Amino acid sequence: MTYSKLTSTELLGIRTLGELKKAGYQSRSIKQELRDNLIEKIRNKENIFPGIWGYEETVIPDVERAILSMHNINFLGLRGQAKTRIARMMVSLLDEYIPYIKNSELHDDPFAPLSRYAKDILAAEGNDTEIEWLHRDERYTEKLATPDVSVADLIGDVDPIKAATLKLPYSDERVIHFGLIPRSHRGIFVINELPDLQARIQVALFNILQEGDIQIRGFKLRLPLDIQFVFTANPEDYTNRGSIVTPLKDRIESQIVTHYPKTIETGKRITEQEAVVKPEQKSTVRVNELVKTLIEQIAFEARESEYVDSKSGVSARLTISAYESLLSTAERRALINGESSTYVRISDLYGVVSAICGKVELVYEGEVEGPVIVAQNLIGKAIRTQFLNFFPDPEKSKKSKINPYAKVVEWFGAGNEMEMPADMTDREYIARLKTIDGLDDFVDMLSAYGDAQEKLFMMEFALHGMAEFSLVGKQALDQGMKFQDLVSSMFSGPGEDDYDFEDDDDDDRKPF
Repeated sequence: MTYSKLTSTELLGIRTLGELKKAGYQSRSIKQELRDNLIEKIRNKENIFPGIWGYEETVIPDVERAILSMHNINFLGLRGQAKTRIARMMVSLLDEYIPYIKNSELHDDPFAPLSRYAKDILAAEGNDTEIEWLHRDERYTEKLATPDVSVADLIGDVDPIKAATLKLPYSDERVIHFGLIPRSHRGIFVINELPDLQARIQVALFNILQEGDIQIRGFKLRLPLDIQFVFTANPEDYTNRGSIVTPLKDRIESQIVTHYPKTIETGKRITEQEAVVKPEQKSTVRVNELVKTLIEQIAFEARESEYVDSKSGVSARLTISAYESLLSTAERRALINGESSTYVRISDLYGVVSAICGKVELVYEGEVEGPVIVAQNLIGKAIRTQFLNFFPDPEKSKKSKINPYAKVVEWFGAGNEMEMPADMTDREYIARLKTIDGLDDFVDMLSAYGDAQEKLFMMEFALHGMAEFSLVGKQALDQGMKFQDLVSSMFSGPGEDDYDFEDDDDDDRKPF
């Protein structure tokens, strides 16, 4: 009987090496284990990495090829590209349980003992050697690389107290306190942000990857460790904080380049999957597909923005946090107004500014503008981009005999203004949008919508879109927006009290 034919209950009932042999168990290396289990899942048409979207034709096939080749892996990509998540999901390719010699520090394979302790126990007890079972979840170790990580942390060091207690010389293996890597024997070991490791620490990994030798305080120790190494690195790290030393990079057989979602739809699937939506929010706030699309479009705009550092990247965490903040903005408005439910608004997008600011690294020009202004501009660009998917191009409409925007523009041109406070009630929201002459008919004529609430959303979307295309003026208020004629908005500015003056002579006062 082979191991794969034993149930978990049967496995856990085996308590000695003799029983294990009688059951016909055959041990295998972790890379062989990953390979065999991957082959079985592929043949059974199973989803190897559920919840990973956008990598179906790129990254995942590369990962599968690396596992089939029994390679160590380095994931190279910008932040927020699911590098660590994929590494963690590789645990599902491990056997549910594997046997190890009881109390062995390195979880020694009963058929291939590695430590001095395991070898001595086997020599003394033979088939009566007690074994225990290790679950796949306990075979995963992860370490974030930081400049202060030492060789002792990763590989180990001599324990002088143990040496004194056992009365053994430092050259004896039994006085070693093993680090994270030896303790990951027969498991998956992940080092995140590999370039952050000092070069001398990276050098210590050479022989482990290739020959299985480790050196502790000058004592060479032969430990053919059985480990699946996975590394992650940000390409920007190669120039900013450090680099992967060339000989180490040469020993990592597969380097897999990750990427951000290539389509809005892929981004939406990721955001909806990862965002934490509270039960009360689900019952209180109604959301349409367009606002979800706008959230994703903000990230796409950020990745192309001249104000955002493209080398740093814009993580998928931006859209996740922004979507959560969007729902909370609408929920807060409903709570303030004592409303049991509400429909999301375009103005709610400006409530996610705080979620955007912490997720983008700005270049010098962006720092000059300020993170809040940059975030607001990204929202505006997202509205402008998506506007053209629902309404005619305003630039082309200006040259048309029939301009669908004319009536709304004329209403503002006649001196009308409309303030849209962020926290106004639903009744006031409806009344203000309906007041704008031509806006209702414009949406009826050019946009499809599902119900009355979605129509109101599209009316507000059209108004913001017109402002982004400079058909009407838009001015930010402390609590909302004001829409007016474009020319009026250009000449409207701070009041007289907002200026400092050179002197008190009324005739000569001029703002600085």
